[in-house]
Amino acid sequence: MQKFPGTRAVRGAITVEENSAEQINNATYELLITLLKANEINKDDIVSAVFTLTPDLNAEFPAKSARDNLDWEDIPMICASEIPVPGSIKKCIRVMITFNTLKTKEEIKPVYLKGARNLRPDLV
Repeated sequence: MQKFPGTRAVRGAITVEENSAEQINNATYELLITLLKANEINKDDIVSAVFTLTPDLNAEFPAKSARDNLDWEDIPMICASEIPVPGSIKKCIRVMITFNTLKTKEEIKPVYLKGARNLRPDLV
């Protein structure tokens, strides 16, 4: 059976220790590089990226890190704030990347780093 290209999405998350532009930039870069490598995603295959941050993070936009460090100038991106659910994880950056691929849903590998591993212990 021949595979045809399709659009898939992959999620990932990472935490930081403090609300600083440097930590948000570095963590975003680490998360994106790990997601791209794990799923063999090329820049030209990316459709868009949605970033969210917990309300305690506001020192920088994660999309800025993607533009500055990965040359994602032509990729549509947006940043939003997570809903502040009581007891939820703190200082967390999340991303959902939509991309074109031949991979099946089962072949897509989400990535949860640092304290964000607690979000999906079933995947660790």
